[in-house]
Amino acid sequence: MRRGIIRSRRSRPRGAGAAEPAERRYDVLIIGSGFGGSVAALRLTEKGYRVGVLEAGGRFEESTDADDRQARSQRADAREADDRQADDQHVRALPAPLPRTSWELRRFLFAPKLGCLGIQRITLLRDVLVLSGAGVGGGSLVYANTLYEPLDDFYDDPQWRELTDWRAELAPYYDQAKRMLGVTTNPTTTPSDVVMRTVAAELGVGETFRPTPVAVFYGMPGMAPGTTTEDPYFGGAGPRRTSCIECGECMTGCRHNAKNTLTRNYLYLAERAGASVHPLTTVTAVRPLARGGYAIDTERTAGRPGQGRRTFEADQVIFAAGALGTQSLLHAMKADGWLPNLSPMLGVLTRTNSESIVGAVARQRTTDYSQGVAITSSFHPDPRTHVEPVRYGKGSNAMGLLQTVLTDGGGRKPRWLTWLATVARHPGMWLRTFNLRHWSERTIIALVMQSLDNSLTVRLGRSWFGGRRLTSKQGHGEPNPTWIPVANQVVRRIAELIDGSPGGTVGEIANIPLTAHIIGGCVIGESPKTGVVDGYQRAFGHPGLHVIDGAAVSANLGVNPSLTITAQAERAVALWPNRGEVDPRPPLGTPYRRVDPVPPRRPVVPENAPGALRLGPSSGGSSSGGGGESVALPRSLRQRRG
Repeated sequence: MRRGIIRSRRSRPRGAGAAEPAERRYDVLIIGSGFGGSVAALRLTEKGYRVGVLEAGGRFEESTDADDRQARSQRADAREADDRQADDQHVRALPAPLPRTSWELRRFLFAPKLGCLGIQRITLLRDVLVLSGAGVGGGSLVYANTLYEPLDDFYDDPQWRELTDWRAELAPYYDQAKRMLGVTTNPTTTPSDVVMRTVAAELGVGETFRPTPVAVFYGMPGMAPGTTTEDPYFGGAGPRRTSCIECGECMTGCRHNAKNTLTRNYLYLAERAGASVHPLTTVTAVRPLARGGYAIDTERTAGRPGQGRRTFEADQVIFAAGALGTQSLLHAMKADGWLPNLSPMLGVLTRTNSESIVGAVARQRTTDYSQGVAITSSFHPDPRTHVEPVRYGKGSNAMGLLQTVLTDGGGRKPRWLTWLATVARHPGMWLRTFNLRHWSERTIIALVMQSLDNSLTVRLGRSWFGGRRLTSKQGHGEPNPTWIPVANQVVRRIAELIDGSPGGTVGEIANIPLTAHIIGGCVIGESPKTGVVDGYQRAFGHPGLHVIDGAAVSANLGVNPSLTITAQAERAVALWPNRGEVDPRPPLGTPYRRVDPVPPRRPVVPENAPGALRLGPSSGGSSSGGGGESVALPRSLRQRRG
């Protein structure tokens, strides 16, 4: 299990060394290829910048279509040839197959020191266990393809609400993100949804139950599942796609070309337009150069420390390695003296989306709960809480190793004593948690998220072996929840309905909850005293550095964060000038003002395609179309909130 280990070194004095070869010099280098990084790669390439993307994870083969595989292989071969010319010792990075199930640990988990180069990271901090993504395409490879707009509390959070009208500013970018990601409403009612709808009705909130907006290609009307067709989103500029077979394998990596991962939209189009992606490349340092710009030191992800070292240079650097990846690198660079002027707010207001992940496992395999895409519905037990059923595909039972009997928190008694008492009272229930046979088919996972104002502060600490690692402590606002009472109530009722046992995760024994949505830590603020980045997501203290990923999400959302990360990224890079033009944004460190988006010189998607770039001025616009929807609470719940 990864424990937030920091890998960095002061390998060269500041500004030292000759200029790097032309193939390693970029106008913009992006660290990470997830939602923020992929958006930036496409939009800045469209604006004429020479863009490079550095990704610590590998590239994966997502398509079963022979023509698409051949095209991707040809692009990978061309990229490898360039890499070998630049550095003969650098790793070759052919696309690897995605895991068939989560038991293929070397393909599923990302733990390079253990020889695992998969798509699922697991990181332990003091106060939370974090699931996040890895690989070219970042979290989109492993996420549950669910794309809601956030609850009202997100826009009204005191951290950033005074800066601008965020609802109005982000509205056109949510619309753009939905169309690019191919958001549509899940069309299928699964057995899990039937259970969830029953629980919602019993709680008196049945009107809040709804199918999810998801980034999945279900095919054209009348098309059979598993049918391959031409690009349906980008007017022929995108790849061929295959209609979803609803196998539940979204979170182990879709091998059927139906999930709208970033490698099927933003990143695919960015590479076609000229962006260069360097997989299996771990960034170890970002250093200011005396002549301007930055040097980015890297090493081979899968090798020994220091193996395959290369240095890139860029005028602008975008940190997009995910909330923990970006924080890890920035904390290390500040501690090492390379980036001493970063805001003292670094690591503050790290959020877990106020999340709890619990579940119920049926005793018998009479109903298959693995049917459908990863998340198919949701409901609101109260105005600030959102519940979704989650599933893995058949055979993907490894994550069941994280389960244990359900315990409530709070009170004077330590949680571990509560757990021991529960095991003593229900030894059979505890023993059944070790039965992983057909676990994914017998299990309804309940993902519970809240929009409450709570947080952690993430900082550098010492590992058990004397190195540096990220650690955490309780932060601003209410304490980050170690359990959510309504979550436990919901999952106990689910267990009754499916004749099963309710369960939590093993970390809860020590009051360490599990989250799949770590965000924040590089929040937006009006000055370095209140945020790490300004309203345009430029890092205070170091001109030319930007944070465009989940680390810049400044409040708990109460919903899955991927759409918001994408919308914020769309907005941030829409305000960049085309290469060589005057920057419309005010200088770094001056008061924020609204700026109209700058149209790119070379848009990739034809204007008549569903995914075409259609951005209005910053002063107006409302989210519409695209198939996705915001979370609209019924009037009864809105009144209850007031």
